[in-house]
Amino acid sequence: MKAAVWHGVKDIRVEDVDLKPHKENEVVVKVAWAGICGSDLHEYLEGPVFIPVDHVDELTGGHAPLTMGHEFSGVIEEVGSNVSKFKVGDHVSINPTITHHNVPDDVDVYDGYSFIGLSCDGGFTSLVNVPEENLYLLPQDFPLELAATIEPTAVAVQAVKEGELKFGETVAIFGAGPIGVLVAAAAKAAGATKIISVDLSDVRLGKATEMGATDVINPANEDAVNKIREIVPGGVDVAFEVAGVQPTFEQAIDATKARGKMVIVSIFARPIQFDPMQLMNAGVQVTTTIAYSMKTFQQTVDLVTSGQINVKPVITKHIDLDDIVDDGFEALTTDKSQAKILIDLAKE
Repeated sequence: MKAAVWHGVKDIRVEDVDLKPHKENEVVVKVAWAGICGSDLHEYLEGPVFIPVDHVDELTGGHAPLTMGHEFSGVIEEVGSNVSKFKVGDHVSINPTITHHNVPDDVDVYDGYSFIGLSCDGGFTSLVNVPEENLYLLPQDFPLELAATIEPTAVAVQAVKEGELKFGETVAIFGAGPIGVLVAAAAKAAGATKIISVDLSDVRLGKATEMGATDVINPANEDAVNKIREIVPGGVDVAFEVAGVQPTFEQAIDATKARGKMVIVSIFARPIQFDPMQLMNAGVQVTTTIAYSMKTFQQTVDLVTSGQINVKPVITKHIDLDDIVDDGFEALTTDKSQAKILIDLAKE
């Protein structure tokens, strides 16, 4: 079967691979749709970030070269002998995080984690082995295309939960890429009254509006912090940093009210400088989020399949697996109009 295999920086090859035998606790998923994530793009442009190259991953046993893809949905084709909660033909979403499960769910990911598609073979192919505990059942009539966006939406839902956003509060989101616009959708579902999106791309700001933003700001045209404080005097209740650069890190703090929260959602490609006095003088609390809990993933499945979070607008392009480099990774690098690019694997 064909798969998109990571070999190194700017070296992803579509090549023939064999499916390894599945374990007793695993199922074989026939992949329907898979999305390209921002972390996949980091691996393509500057990896390895998460992909193990000179060692074997502790939790998964995987190492490079490996088949990428951790945002995917599909149909169960085979089940292992110890699988009890799923059957052949079930439609599923996949939580790609593999953890130790030695601590409570809400802190489990911080005790060390690996990713299907980054630490071992993933979903940029026709068939993939997935542990039973990583599967989430979908309604049979829910489109598998939309289900492929559940994983990045779970990142956004977790971010909103980390910000402790309350019904009727206000938010500012710095960055209107795929996760940024999904944070807008999640904030809308959580009852935010003002959802202010900040980005240098007017095209992306348009997508943010489509996903739930009530106001948009292009900092090339006006001072973002001043404008936010004009819209919400005193500053927003919660700010989300989803751009991953120093200017937006500082602006997110400055746009937040005293004792409000700033949530770091981005994966920063390089270190930034930080003056703690900026926080102390503003009285802003900073927190971070990475991935999501199992509980959050199930909540996201419910929010998306019920339509309370509309993920359809985030999908901007469908491509074939053979075109994943040029029409997928390269497009995301150069074309700001792209949000979530999906690979159609049902035809493979």
